Amino acid sequence: MALLKESGYAFRNYHNYKDAPRCAILRHDIDFSLARAVRLAELEQDAGVSATYFVLLRTDFYNPASKAGTAALQRIQSLGHEIGLHFDEKAYGQTLTSGKIIQNIIKECGLLSALLETPVSSVSMHRPSKAALEADYQIPGIVNSYGKTFFHEFKYLSDSRRCWREPVEDIVRSEAYDRLHILTHAFWYHDIEQDISQTVKDFVCSANQERYQQMAENITNIDSIFPKDEK
Repeated sequence: MALLKESGYAFRNYHNYKDAPRCAILRHDIDFSLARAVRLAELEQDAGVSATYFVLLRTDFYNPASKAGTAALQRIQSLGHEIGLHFDEKAYGQTLTSGKIIQNIIKECGLLSALLETPVSSVSMHRPSKAALEADYQIPGIVNSYGKTFFHEFKYLSDSRRCWREPVEDIVRSEAYDRLHILTHAFWYHDIEQDISQTVKDFVCSANQERYQQMAENITNIDSIFPKDEK
């Protein structure tokens, strides 16, 4: 973030980028953990940076409609960031036509808007198919972050599986591009550095503690059934 500022990039989103001659759109897909996303949102707010966080409605890893899930997303919003929809076409279990994909995106944006009581007007694709990448979906009232504008007029950089396909810092320093579109996943980063293997292992192991806490909030005196030190 500091390097982008030093290189003269203004931070913009999918709606206001046209007002800056040199800008960077920061995008974060929330694939696994809302808590990690909140932590990154706090760090960005401290740095005076705004970003767009894309949230899945259909996932086994978190529940945006739960009390804790909605609170996490509202916390991200309160820090000055935008919430968008992370749309998983594979969640529908079938090959969808372009028209049906657009219908489902509009439906899910409406559901997320109702949860947050604020408009949701941008979408990113989760694990997009080749067809989705090439489709350039035009969605009424919703900006498609995979649209041609953001892949042809911007330099796109991504940390898929925490692996940058190109030397992102060198590209920023080069100042060769006036518009950058940068995707990062909060899940892969920590206050203390750790490798990808440890990140996944810790996340899997932490599920026991999270499930225990969820049960404790729904069962009176859970320790009489299952003492905490036995979990």
